[in-house]
Amino acid sequence: MLRHHFVLYLRSIKRYKVSFFINIIGLSTALTCSILIYLWVSDELYTDKFHKNSDHIFHLMELAEFPQATKVGRTTSGNIAPLMLAEMPEIHMATQVVKYPQDATLSIENQTIKGDGHYVSKDFFKIFSFPIIKGDKNDIWADTNTILVSETIATTLFGSVENAIGQSIDFQKEKQYTVSGVFEDVPKQSSERFDFVLSYEEKTLSQTNLLDWGSQSTYVYLSMKPDTDIVAFNEKIHDFIRNKTNKGQSYRTPFLKKYTDEYLYGSYENGIQAGGRITYVRLFSIIALFILIIACINFMNMSTAKASRRLKEIGIKKVIGANRKTLIFQYMIEAIGIAFMALLLAIVFVILLLPEFNQITGKQLSITISSGFVFSLLGITIFTGLLSGSYPALYLSGFKPALILKGKLNSSVGEVWTRKGLVIIQYTVSIILIVSVLIVHQQIEFIQNKNLGYTKEQIIHFNREGKTLDDNHMDTFLAELKNIPGVLDASSTRNAMTGDGWGVGGFDWEGKDPNDYTQFQNMIAYYGLIEMLDIKVVQGRSFSKDFSEENTKVILNESAIKRMQLKNPVGKFIGFRNKKREIIGVIKDFHFESLHEDIKPMIINLWPERLTKFMVKIKIGEEQETLTLLKDFYEKNNPGFLFDYMFLDENYQQLYIAEQRVSKLSRYFAILAIIISCLGLFGLVSFTAERRKKEIGIRKVLGDSSAHISFLLSKEFVKLVLVAIAIGLPISYMLIDNWLSGFAYKTGANLWYFLTAGMLVLIVTICTVSTQTIIAANRNPVDALRDE
Repeated sequence: MLRHHFVLYLRSIKRYKVSFFINIIGLSTALTCSILIYLWVSDELYTDKFHKNSDHIFHLMELAEFPQATKVGRTTSGNIAPLMLAEMPEIHMATQVVKYPQDATLSIENQTIKGDGHYVSKDFFKIFSFPIIKGDKNDIWADTNTILVSETIATTLFGSVENAIGQSIDFQKEKQYTVSGVFEDVPKQSSERFDFVLSYEEKTLSQTNLLDWGSQSTYVYLSMKPDTDIVAFNEKIHDFIRNKTNKGQSYRTPFLKKYTDEYLYGSYENGIQAGGRITYVRLFSIIALFILIIACINFMNMSTAKASRRLKEIGIKKVIGANRKTLIFQYMIEAIGIAFMALLLAIVFVILLLPEFNQITGKQLSITISSGFVFSLLGITIFTGLLSGSYPALYLSGFKPALILKGKLNSSVGEVWTRKGLVIIQYTVSIILIVSVLIVHQQIEFIQNKNLGYTKEQIIHFNREGKTLDDNHMDTFLAELKNIPGVLDASSTRNAMTGDGWGVGGFDWEGKDPNDYTQFQNMIAYYGLIEMLDIKVVQGRSFSKDFSEENTKVILNESAIKRMQLKNPVGKFIGFRNKKREIIGVIKDFHFESLHEDIKPMIINLWPERLTKFMVKIKIGEEQETLTLLKDFYEKNNPGFLFDYMFLDENYQQLYIAEQRVSKLSRYFAILAIIISCLGLFGLVSFTAERRKKEIGIRKVLGDSSAHISFLLSKEFVKLVLVAIAIGLPISYMLIDNWLSGFAYKTGANLWYFLTAGMLVLIVTICTVSTQTIIAANRNPVDALRDE
């Protein structure tokens, strides 16, 4: 039986080559998109789930309720973890983590390498599954003056993992640590990225404020016992920590968030969970499904359109005893067969396209043959075959043999409208994708060109480390930087202007409400930074060496003054930790975070010992020469440290890397959706013209023009696309408006882009249809009427 169906299937392919080609190209393209998206989605969903007890690892976070908004804090006091572990039996283990604020320099003799690192407490490697490949997990923190490094760091500095143990590493040329362990390189599926870890206990000896109740610098992770009711436990820790803290911290509400949920569900709006990367996972999953549906609709339309060519085959089979189930089985086998052929072609496409796809997504995806991958691939393919073959199988098998053999079978109104409905669905999906691509592109352009309130172009920043940390030589170092050819200006800061500041509360000012716990973005700057960045001072002045005790004075932004409701703020004082600081100036609001966020109240301090970065403005057109001179100067004056810089505008672009990737991928998928839709329409028009060839021949004999005949054939399909436009544009508006709501500053849904999408689809449709209708209209009518 199967052999018989296979032979018939091969004959069908040979007989209907155009139909087969359109189906195989459409389905293979759709499956290629689906497989690529599947690989990306799988990688996203698996992030952080490789940890052995990932279901029981939680992050202690805080809900901070302020008058203007409710914020979610990911860090808390380092003092909380040991207290909770000692007094709350539901907790199995706890660990504290402080992230090193910048790339650190690790070196031995004349060899140097940069790396990211954490300070962690002793149970870190017991909670998280980062395997230690050399060293005793239970003894690695016997001495707090130790360091654990990644396999890459160990082999780079010492030649092998074995040679690293017991060796000394210079850390920032300030202190030596002994290597007590080597861990496997952090896997790509981890949201945590680090190359070395140091002792948290050793960090608290030098920075005791980490254990203050008011500190907000430590990440706390808990390994909970399996039977713990997390909802009830959240209530319990709420009361527990409230009893431990003073009244000034009463606005902070602690809660546990599952560690594996943070990567995908990490966004909050006014204290409420509001998506995150899961939004893009869902978006691309829907896109994959839409593209598959478009390709399947092509198959359905092509199969039902050519039904007239298979009527006698169906009629004879029914006469000699074939029942409807047998025919359904045959056509479903044909559909699944084409789907598997398309799968083979899709795998070839995926292998060819994967490097480019990885570059766009920033991933390291690969095809790994595993049972899960194979079953998923088979599932997608069989689903595609069943979906595309279901309607044609039911449609073709339902014909009555007597009517077929008498030639009295005509398409019913329902069948015609079903086919039209499928075309409308195809183009509605295509329009939604095109509008989305245009609006996302418009928003990215808006972000890139928006006036941020400061100059980000031609400015680089690099770490302040080694000898440059000497505050007594700060002014000398900056003066020498400014003398380098191509350098226009130089200053120092702690912040890279892209949201790496931190919130500080507890300020007092004249007329303040006692229940106001407003948090200020804290920016630390040096002389000349405000002027170099072209930040406008609207009242008062900036920091200046012409005045004394500038480190006791502050500058506020307009949002802070508005929040504090201060009139004539210059000369007034703001209190912090029992110290009064004079307000010497007010700056115009500028965007310190991404445009997803509103501009927050900001306080700028002059605090030289806390400065961590140099900022240098370089001349346009002399970038390469200036960077070479800066590198030579830096490494000569700071031996043992690498000159590792980044442009400020590149930092800004990194804030929107996810949106840029979505924009680029959506663009490709929208183009593919249009191509697949046009392929289907091309085939459908061909079969329509074939079915109406006698009508066309009679019209030509009676004197009708080719242009008019082409218009009559095209009109039907253009109407369908116009209906799709009418349906697709409102749906597009609702979807895109929801996406734009995630930005505090946005461009708005421009009507022109909706009209452009509609016109683009209409023009492509007319071109596709016209190529076939013109050919049909210009055929010799004798050929069409010869059989009559």
